[in-house]
Amino acid sequence: MPNRKNPSDFISKVRAEARRLGFFRVGIAPAGAAPHHDFYLRWLEENRHGDMAYLLRQARKRRDPRQVYPKAASVLVAGINYFQPSRPGDSPLLGRISRYAWGEDYHGVVRRRLEALLQIIRKMEPSAEGLCYVDTGPVAEKAWGARTDLGWIGKHTNLISRDRGSWIFLGVILLNIPLEPDAGAGNYCGTCRRCIDACPTGAIVAPYVLDARRCISYLTIECRAMIPRRLRPAIGNRIFGCDDCQEVCPWNRFAQETSVEAFLAPRESGAPELIPLAGITLGEFKRRYGNSPVSRATRDGFVRNVLTAMGNSKRHEFLPAVERALSDPGPLVRASAAWALGEISPERARSMLPELRRKESDPMVLEEISRIVF
Repeated sequence: MPNRKNPSDFISKVRAEARRLGFFRVGIAPAGAAPHHDFYLRWLEENRHGDMAYLLRQARKRRDPRQVYPKAASVLVAGINYFQPSRPGDSPLLGRISRYAWGEDYHGVVRRRLEALLQIIRKMEPSAEGLCYVDTGPVAEKAWGARTDLGWIGKHTNLISRDRGSWIFLGVILLNIPLEPDAGAGNYCGTCRRCIDACPTGAIVAPYVLDARRCISYLTIECRAMIPRRLRPAIGNRIFGCDDCQEVCPWNRFAQETSVEAFLAPRESGAPELIPLAGITLGEFKRRYGNSPVSRATRDGFVRNVLTAMGNSKRHEFLPAVERALSDPGPLVRASAAWALGEISPERARSMLPELRRKESDPMVLEEISRIVF
């Protein structure tokens, strides 16, 4: 144990350095059996993870952080705020991007600060060693955060802080030295179910249970196929992620604007014009979103989302862009364009799509055309 004469002084200094680096709080838990792991296994068995196969592959390692770092004695969970108070406009000519993706990719931003904090800890205690994770390793950040005084997991399955709400990123340091753990934050959701009632697709199937297969964030980011037809109307003009469950959470009235410059972005970052995005090339996509979480959707997946938003709008000014997308190199884009055309102008679709069907060979595109024309 570092600073054996006054371990609380050591922890206080760590937390002070973390605040200097932009983290609003660091929680501490003892390394061991992962919280809620049995629930996690049941969630996987029910296939609520959708096509995110990596979650299944990581199941064994997520059971205990010592599976990935045998020296782990403490789990430090650091929270950093990304909230911006501005709201995108509701024009149907614009798309909606989740707040967390307005600025730079948080993985690099948070990881660099975690690594800096770990280096500071090593200077304070030369025997200290550790590993840092930001949402990419086999560590359940939210579950560990809920073991500390950082916050609790809300009914929407996001971590909620009493003084920051849920607009926060989490990072974890697995540390080889034992530190005094927090007492925990408690759960303050009470009888509130606003997040459950607000979910456009009913993805929060029970309090604290999210079915990713229905979640708009999953459908617009992780899903690599066509969005299920029955769920497309609920996507609205969301082209990357969904914030509805967080927007209605009462605890987010305590949200504070981020002080991290990398997360600050112009208002239009959250509400870009749809028409230019329907024809964005791979090179343009990389230049515009290469250092953004939006890159996770891939170019074709992102354009699929844009075309879905266009189809949902039913607006005829989108027709030229939709028709151009019918000849896109990507089958996912062509299939989405066929659906959007049928939503905006059934007459135009019945006129154009039979000829396209004769030239098309991709089964996914042919299925979308057949549902409209035949």
